[in-house]
Amino acid sequence: MSELIPAPGRGRAAPMVATRRQRTMLTLGALAALFLVLWLFADILTPFVLAGCIAYFLDPLATRMTRLGMPRSIAAMLLIVLLVLLALLSLLLLYPLIVSQMSVLLYALPSYVSSITATLRELLDTIEEAAGPDVVGSRLRDLILGQASAMVSWLGTAATRLIGGGIALFNVFTLAIVTPVMSFYLLRDWSGMMARLESWMPRRSASTLRQLARDIDRVLSAWLRGQLLCCLILGIFYAAALSAIGLDLGLTVGLMSGFLSFIPYVGSMTGLVLSVLLAVGQWGNWNGVLMVLAIFLTGQAVEGYVIYPRLLGDRVHLHAVWVIFALFAGGVAFGFLGVLLAVPIAAAIGVLARYWLRRYLESPLYLDPPRTGL
Repeated sequence: MSELIPAPGRGRAAPMVATRRQRTMLTLGALAALFLVLWLFADILTPFVLAGCIAYFLDPLATRMTRLGMPRSIAAMLLIVLLVLLALLSLLLLYPLIVSQMSVLLYALPSYVSSITATLRELLDTIEEAAGPDVVGSRLRDLILGQASAMVSWLGTAATRLIGGGIALFNVFTLAIVTPVMSFYLLRDWSGMMARLESWMPRRSASTLRQLARDIDRVLSAWLRGQLLCCLILGIFYAAALSAIGLDLGLTVGLMSGFLSFIPYVGSMTGLVLSVLLAVGQWGNWNGVLMVLAIFLTGQAVEGYVIYPRLLGDRVHLHAVWVIFALFAGGVAFGFLGVLLAVPIAAAIGVLARYWLRRYLESPLYLDPPRTGL
């Protein structure tokens, strides 16, 4: 790396000025170090990143409690304890109910498969009568029925194994000890860490970087807090509505639909498909399917016209396609750690892209008038 070169001056020593190459190498070196850390320590970073997400989410509340006169350490401890108690209470209340519903599914799965197969056969017979045997032949009908029954059986057994062994997928020590402890320390020292990071910014670009950081924080905080409330409201609505119509696994499917709603359209579509299959398997007629459709259409209308405009509005500039791509790309690259980092990175890239687009639209590259002749 070349040496810092002195700025031209007369009579006295001028301040040292960094070259463009040095600034570029610093940026590339920081990015390379970040990706190297993620690659080397991806297996152990999950609780730390999860703790950072918790601290980031709770920081405004802790700051408000501090302004009311409560010491930051006590506020952080109180918030983390309340969060742990809420998680334990939810686990104690919901997990036995979900496991019992999985037992019901295992017991009723053969009858569900028979009912779905019979309903599907009636639908295919109706289509064959209307369109003729050239469209729906006997071989195609047998193939569809066989594949449908196999798929329903696989979905049922896979769901029971996933729910039943879900706790084994996580390291109990990590979730119960490391994440809350790290969340407390990060939340307690959050303001100081942010001030220290701000003091390390290059002085030449400090104002620009500070504005970009504020924009990223605005987009990210609005998306995270709004999306969490959206998932909570939709999960409660779907679980209550599906249970109210008597669907055997309505609680599990409703909560799962709400949880998956942080991926745009995935939660509602997954819940709709599973609920329709369960309704056909349980009741064997189309009345239950119509009730399920009404529930999910109502949920989508509430989400699109009430929840999103009020909780998110125009503060979030994250397109649904960009969020879905970021979540899947992060999951493929780093697993659950990548899913945790996907939205923050997507928000940062979006803010930087809009910043460079504004710079481009104000630059001669865009404003240079077209040539009028050769």
